[in-house]
Amino acid sequence: MLPSHDIEFLNAKEQGHQVTSEGGVICVVVPNYPLPAGFDREASDLLIRLAPGYPDVPPDMWWFNPPVRRKDGIEIPATQAQEGHLGRQWQRWSRHFTAGQWRSGIDSLQSYFALIRNELLKAAPGGS
Repeated sequence: MLPSHDIEFLNAKEQGHQVTSEGGVICVVVPNYPLPAGFDREASDLLIRLAPGYPDVPPDMWWFNPPVRRKDGIEIPATQAQEGHLGRQWQRWSRHFTAGQWRSGIDSLQSYFALIRNELLKAAPGGS
């Protein structure tokens, strides 16, 4: 289902993760994914959905359950939608790569998790 380097990364860095399939899409769930300071909770389950053709096709968006909000009440752009996946409702973080930003054969789940972390830091109070 996943390239071996992605499996190795998940096994080393994202303990307790689950990889399943739903409608031909690979679903990676990381329970209790730690969040930076400034959010209304310390952790939330993270869902990444990988379209057929991954890793040549880049990941697109990620989801949290329960939803993640800023402690100060300021709304995080492009996180208002809720979607049903794997029998649960998830808060969608709509983030997309620009053309050429995902480098097939170079980028992987490790680089995607780095992007997620960077976006979380930017969305947190005091983020840039």
